[in-house]
Amino acid sequence: MVRGRVLFVATVYSHLAAFHKPFIRMLQSEGYVVHTAASPSDGRKNELEDLGCECFDISFSRNPFYLASNAKAFLQLRDLLARNRYSLVHVHTPVAAFLLRLASTFQKQGPIIYTAHGFHFFRGAPLKNWVIYYSLEKLAKRWTDTLLVMNEEDYDLATRMGYKAQENLFLVNGVGVDLAFFDGQTGDTIRKELGLERNDVIVSCIAEMIPRKNHIEILKAWPEITEECPNAHLLLVGTGRERAKLEHVVHNKEIGNVHFLGFRSDVNDIISTSDVVILASKHEGLPRCIMEAMACGKPVIASNVRGSRDLVEHGVNGYLFQIGDKVAFVKYMRELIMDRDKREAMGRSGRRIIQEYSLDTVLSQVRHIYGRYIDLGHFARDWDENTAFEYKRETAK
Repeated sequence: MVRGRVLFVATVYSHLAAFHKPFIRMLQSEGYVVHTAASPSDGRKNELEDLGCECFDISFSRNPFYLASNAKAFLQLRDLLARNRYSLVHVHTPVAAFLLRLASTFQKQGPIIYTAHGFHFFRGAPLKNWVIYYSLEKLAKRWTDTLLVMNEEDYDLATRMGYKAQENLFLVNGVGVDLAFFDGQTGDTIRKELGLERNDVIVSCIAEMIPRKNHIEILKAWPEITEECPNAHLLLVGTGRERAKLEHVVHNKEIGNVHFLGFRSDVNDIISTSDVVILASKHEGLPRCIMEAMACGKPVIASNVRGSRDLVEHGVNGYLFQIGDKVAFVKYMRELIMDRDKREAMGRSGRRIIQEYSLDTVLSQVRHIYGRYIDLGHFARDWDENTAFEYKRETAK
């Protein structure tokens, strides 16, 4: 029996494929037909079609200033909502979320849930981010039934925008990490592929190569690290518009022991082979690569920004450094590269901490929220909402 339709919306299909397939499967198992709407520009649409989703191509641009594309996307969304009645709509990514919520004012639908994977306005963000993204989000609040956030800073910002905790605002533990998937991972193929020795220390950065991820800060510090630790190798996993620039820096400055791996489907094997995982982002929501590193029992060195500091306890499961503090970054890198016992101890701590971010935990959280609006059987009604969502906040104090 079909209970109804649910719509998932994001700027690109790759976002939905990367983070939301478990939630789609959960809804399908409850008898809901799931539609998705996004741009096919980044690929992975086929993964959603393989799940049985009907996919609708929308001409989104990630840039809010690309008015022609986004105006077309708005009209496409309005037509989609006119043709379908959805029991629930779950939107992701800022531009897509705003346009969908605006379109819903012309074609009424069921409740709309927005997951902010990291507001583009945050402490230290450029003024233009506050002028544009904060203003749009404040406006769209009136069309939002429930807001989900993934870190403490966004939670506090949302309350200041007028959202009410446990009514239309919930702090969830990211998109979840499948801990069982990383149990017993011992992949070592990357060492053979790159010709690395057993005593070589692998440092991995898994991130899209865009300015926000701040790879350049890592590369500027890397020569100082390898000067004292010549057996350290840096693996840069991912693609993006900054890749050519970063490769140019490595070539021109003759920075050694740096490997560009591009897009990989074996990220879990790479993390399990790594000795340290690093992330130098200028801002984050709740970075999945850090969660996966913790699930693999790997220590993390990350910039002290929203999202990363929600996961990394300084000196416990890794280190946090201030952006621009090259001295601290190099110090922490050398320390972990040269001290295997410390790496292993921090990895064990990370594995313990990440339990609360498991996929099962997040599925339970999101299922409960869905259950406020649609019928999901006894599970949602019996779930203890008085303790579950405050657990992370209380334990973080």
